[in-house]
Amino acid sequence: MGLTSNKVLWLTAAFAVLLFTGTVWLWPRLARRNWRAVSGRVVLLFGTQLALFASVGLAANQAFGFYASWADLFGREKEQGVVVDHTALGGAGGPLQVLDTGRMAGAGGSRPQSAGQIQKVDIVGRTSHIATPAYVYLPPEYFQARYRARTFPAAVVLTGYPGTAQALVNKLHYPRTARELAKNGRMQPMILVMLRPTVAPPRDTECVDIPGGPQTETFFAKDLPDAVAAHYRVGRKPGSWGIIGDSTGGYCALKIAMHHPRAYAAGAGLSPYYKAPIDPTTGDLFRGDGALRDRADLWWCLKHLPAPDTSLLVTSSRIGESNYKATLKFIGGVRATKLTRISSIILESGGHNFNTWRREIPATLQWMSGRLSDR
Repeated sequence: MGLTSNKVLWLTAAFAVLLFTGTVWLWPRLARRNWRAVSGRVVLLFGTQLALFASVGLAANQAFGFYASWADLFGREKEQGVVVDHTALGGAGGPLQVLDTGRMAGAGGSRPQSAGQIQKVDIVGRTSHIATPAYVYLPPEYFQARYRARTFPAAVVLTGYPGTAQALVNKLHYPRTARELAKNGRMQPMILVMLRPTVAPPRDTECVDIPGGPQTETFFAKDLPDAVAAHYRVGRKPGSWGIIGDSTGGYCALKIAMHHPRAYAAGAGLSPYYKAPIDPTTGDLFRGDGALRDRADLWWCLKHLPAPDTSLLVTSSRIGESNYKATLKFIGGVRATKLTRISSIILESGGHNFNTWRREIPATLQWMSGRLSDR
């Protein structure tokens, strides 16, 4: 029986009720002060509480999809994501300021020529007037003499909501994975710009240009690439830029790549959804503007807007992800456009969590690398 099985949940809940009833029934017999009675009370109380916590945990996991299987829960799910190309199958004082420079863990110690470097920065959008912190990963090659005249491709990497940019470094290991893949010749060296899609916290802006509010889409489509290109040796052509995200960040990555193919050559959504939600965290995103609401709906875009000349990657799991059917539908919709290219990573099982995304990130970075140029 799987972790998300209703049978497991009901059996656990029934066991909790049985233990509670047994505790009430047996308590008078265990009222003595000898070691057997005391041990019996401890076992019954501990067992009842454990069963109750397990029931609540299983219910919460079913509601929010944190883990898809027992192997996923205990970190034993090791299957790596594999990209399937559906197109091939037939279808300083400036806008960026460095706040801190940290060294990469691992080989090379503090020498950026060997290990690369992570910089904490502040980015200010000249058009959107949005200011937000971010982390920038510079690969070892960026500091090596033979590459001093070279520009590098760049990928914007987004968290989910609410998320923290630091989790992209410490939990999802984007810089470490990129460094290892490039060292092994499996991807080209890339600059990573890591931040939250929530650039106006605590509000979840869903990367929308909100009427009278934060111009989040403009920030990611124009201000961010301009600020990074003004400070680092990054390619300035559309073919040099990609965008990746998970969950809310995945929706943002797909939307921005579709809306702005002249800015981003590729967009990858890990466990994305395809339409901006309206809930207490977002507030009124559209202020009654129907055209803006439609534009934030990727299904509507596929049907009513010209197909963008960009490459997209989507991920899901057959067991454990609520977006599985929607993702298959989205793949079919993109393939029907003939111009936009679509690829996917579909795992057998995996929840909406870091463990699943860590399994998809290596293949995603390789896919992104293959679609970006350094010019």
